[in-house]
Amino acid sequence: MSAKYIFVTGGVVSSLGKGLTAASIAMLLESRGLKVAMLKLDPYLNVDPGTMNPFEHGEVYVTDDGAETDLDLGHYYRFTNATISKASNATSGQIYDAVIKRERRGDYLGKTVQVIPHVTDEIKKRILDCAHYDEGSDVVLIEIGGTVGDIESLPFLEAIRQFRHERSGDCINLHLTYVPFLKAAGEVKTKPTQHSVQILREIGIMPDMIICRCENPLPEDIKDKISLFCSVRKDLVIDEPDVAFSIYEVPISLKQQQIDVKICELLHLPQQQSQLNAWEEMVNKMHHPKGKVVIGIVGKYLQHQDAYKSVFEALQHAAMSHQVDLEVRRFESDKVLQDGDVEKTIGGCDGYLVPGGFGERGWMGKIMTAKYCREKKIPYLGLCLGMQVMCVEFARHVLHLPDANSTEMDPNTPHPVISLLSEQQGVENMGGTMRLGTYDCNLKPGSKAEKAYGTSQIAERHRHRFEFNNAFKDQFEKNGLVISGVLDKNSLCEITEVKDHPWMVGVQFHPEFKSKPGQPHPLFRDFIGAVLKNKKHHG
Repeated sequence: MSAKYIFVTGGVVSSLGKGLTAASIAMLLESRGLKVAMLKLDPYLNVDPGTMNPFEHGEVYVTDDGAETDLDLGHYYRFTNATISKASNATSGQIYDAVIKRERRGDYLGKTVQVIPHVTDEIKKRILDCAHYDEGSDVVLIEIGGTVGDIESLPFLEAIRQFRHERSGDCINLHLTYVPFLKAAGEVKTKPTQHSVQILREIGIMPDMIICRCENPLPEDIKDKISLFCSVRKDLVIDEPDVAFSIYEVPISLKQQQIDVKICELLHLPQQQSQLNAWEEMVNKMHHPKGKVVIGIVGKYLQHQDAYKSVFEALQHAAMSHQVDLEVRRFESDKVLQDGDVEKTIGGCDGYLVPGGFGERGWMGKIMTAKYCREKKIPYLGLCLGMQVMCVEFARHVLHLPDANSTEMDPNTPHPVISLLSEQQGVENMGGTMRLGTYDCNLKPGSKAEKAYGTSQIAERHRHRFEFNNAFKDQFEKNGLVISGVLDKNSLCEITEVKDHPWMVGVQFHPEFKSKPGQPHPLFRDFIGAVLKNKKHHG
């Protein structure tokens, strides 16, 4: 059977949750025994989001093969078993870069290079590359970023029109729109959806299904109206109301409307019985917690809802595995010291997490958070920069090296506990030049890390330029900070742990990228476990 293609477009407003919807649909199709591949097409001209400010774009999700991608790929990974790789994300920047390089090489044999057919052909090639990346894919879901009507997305929509024309029996379009409820009028309004579909039809794409984001389930008369004015069968007008408890309820909500059955009918896919029992049981347990933990996150991008998306989700997965309710308290790291009293500012949490980041802003606030956790014996998990924070704090307050620092923050520090990777010396281009992707790591026997993973070798994803300076290794280990994980076939520090502490672990990599709701990451799971144990110990 040749692959089938599902295009997911969005209308009315952005941030409707196309990625979450696409991931949920993919999961439902997988539950019916189908093999799914996923692709996000992003209209922005950046080659990738790697150089974009988290306030601008949110989290950068890193794949095993080292691609810096859109955060929606994190949804794909968490909800599905699809292979997420460089083939799973393409931007306008990548598309135009490829076309211009071909033009410079003379590959177009002197022809005028145009959006149609050259740019659209490259977009279609990326769709096929994704379909063929993992052999045997039955269905490819392609999410188009942005909103229908945006100038930036027009080449992608034209490419989809052509692709559908060339494979008319193998493609469908799911159009996600917003159906608002106007409180002043007391009415649900369909006009924005009608206009959105009209724009899509003007481009030459007829939606096969309309998925309506809304606050509450839509009345039947509203579905009748959308069906009539948008020329879509009423049973293919699906409402996707806000979920009450967790995003992991979305697939269950869509399944109740038989969206997977209808997609299989439209694409003539085999109708196998859906197996969603384990997922439903997991969600049911979330509704019945047996306790609660309060975790403080001290970071510098917390004002943006999605800047630490995978961190929040990994904590949630870990809490779910212990069947406890999770409360996350957010602390801006540059405000930790504003009252001169760390405990007054961030106190009251059962454990603390310092996530990754770049730059000097909030650096001291993170260091004082690590000091607070070390001295008060409060569980701490440091991710990437959070590990470097832990090392600098230890050097300053245990090794009595008050000027210890990272060369990222102070290039002239006399005690460069954290320093630039040797291969980063002289690097001028900022995009795609960090240590990226999966690297093997060897764990120290008997360490907290080895106990968490249950193995002596692991593979984790990285995104950083700076490393622990091994010139300080002996001094650290003699005074109680253990290097419990090192890069395979190398001596680079990957994991640090403080001895005689309930749980103070820092990792140079990003474990949050590999956590799933039914398969919590071992470090997050044991971090929450240590929090619960410590909480019980202190009454």
